[in-house]
Amino acid sequence: MSNRLLELTKKQWRIADPALRHADTGDERRACYAVMRELRPHLNSEDEFMERTGRAADESYRILAAWEDGKVVALAGYRFQENLVYGKFLYVDDLVSAEHARGKHWGERLLKALDAVAAEAGCVRLVLDTGMANALAQRFYFRQGLLTGSMRFGKAIGGAA
Repeated sequence: MSNRLLELTKKQWRIADPALRHADTGDERRACYAVMRELRPHLNSEDEFMERTGRAADESYRILAAWEDGKVVALAGYRFQENLVYGKFLYVDDLVSAEHARGKHWGERLLKALDAVAAEAGCVRLVLDTGMANALAQRFYFRQGLLTGSMRFGKAIGGAA
């Protein structure tokens, strides 16, 4: 990762929404596991989650979490990237609200905060992927002003799922 992108990872972004803050410490990331598991059920344990997010942090990954009564109710995992297609952009890896907290606009609030982070960081785009069959998420993203611009193709390597 370039030094410039690494600097963006360490920066303390101005988050206007007082219910949102980064989960940067080990305890704060652990508090995100249950909500993340609703989106990523293949994560077999909290230890695996901590290992993966730790490695991803080396590539600028951070979690912005929504906190209610001291508990995480929604989160967005994101990272800064740069490529020849977009230039510098903010990529949203994960966006999920706990089942009991859905309908409370957490996803909208998280995306609004990430828009501001991306703008402050000098990014030219906010990018995310969603499954082709995930019509509810697609409707939500369209309502948030995100538009489809491409179709991503991929395949598993060596038996990986």
